Amino acid sequence: MKRMHRFAQTAREEHGITGLETAIVLIAFVVVAAVFAFVVLSTGLFSSERSKETVYAGLAKTRGSMELTGGVLATSNQTKITAVTFDLTLAAGGDSVNMDPASTNNKTVISYVDSTTNSNNLTYTTTVITGDADKLLEAGELFQIDVTLPAGANVVANTTFTLQVQPPTGSFMVIQRTAPASISQTVINLN
Repeated sequence: MKRMHRFAQTAREEHGITGLETAIVLIAFVVVAAVFAFVVLSTGLFSSERSKETVYAGLAKTRGSMELTGGVLATSNQTKITAVTFDLTLAAGGDSVNMDPASTNNKTVISYVDSTTNSNNLTYTTTVITGDADKLLEAGELFQIDVTLPAGANVVANTTFTLQVQPPTGSFMVIQRTAPASISQTVINLN
């Protein structure tokens, strides 16, 4: 009998978890998990949106790309090179490029760089070889560009120089050439 009494007393002192307490704990776990899931999804969506913006920015940069078609010809005074001529077309899928040198805004700028001279916004002319008569280089068109080198440029024999054709949008094109060992001709093909 004493044993029974002890057992009954021990059973009364132990408390179990009620259904209400269990529900509160489960709800707390669900709320914490939902907040964590929201943070993870928001971070993932934010980073994927940034990635998308980066890809679109890269595509916009390359869409305006131009290609050099044919060789680069130099005009010399038989002492140094004074002008350069080359042909441009759009790269596949490229956006049109404003090649009007008289344009005041949204125009293509051609720069000259060598070991001693750096000149921006060179004087150039465009001649439409194939395409319509406007100065907008569009798909399927071919333009001849004649660039007058700056007065400070001293492109003599074996001199390396760079022309950068920078459209208003898109990537710019670099044309780097070295003058031949002899500049005795008036027209030189700079391969």
